[in-house]
Amino acid sequence: MPGRTWTVRLTGHPDHTVSVTCSTAACKMPPRSKDAASMRRFAAEHAKAHGRLAGARPNAACSCGSAQCTLHETPVHCAGTSLLVLVHNPAVGQVWTLAEVCQVCARHIPHITILAKGKPALPTPAAPPVKQPTQRAAVPGGFSSPEAAPDSAPGRRRPHRQYRSRG
Repeated sequence: MPGRTWTVRLTGHPDHTVSVTCSTAACKMPPRSKDAASMRRFAAEHAKAHGRLAGARPNAACSCGSAQCTLHETPVHCAGTSLLVLVHNPAVGQVWTLAEVCQVCARHIPHITILAKGKPALPTPAAPPVKQPTQRAAVPGGFSSPEAAPDSAPGRRRPHRQYRSRG
């Protein structure tokens, strides 16, 4: 299953207004505004909302690998668990990319926040419960069952045996 990618972009216009666009056509964006700070906050929250709604899929392929590793400079072989990451360079501050990438690629992508980790599709079976042996009542004389134990008078002790040394 191919990895998903969303891009939220803040765009400036000659009339000193800014607009927000999303790569998902169904998303409704606010109209242009001169308040760039509020539009920047909206764009950041919109990208995070996609992350909360999407979650990481355990069987997703790395979207970075299918895009020839455009999210990082060093080409790597994709491997590991699927992660949902938010990529945003604060120095540029105009583009937020949400992508499903593998663990190996995630290590090479600068300016990321890991939002979710893909969990195995099938939960691993829990170890069977360890059955604790039932605690047996102490039986005088070392017999295996209380019924076979001789009657012992309270306060009566067995005589002490002397051990002879073998020489």
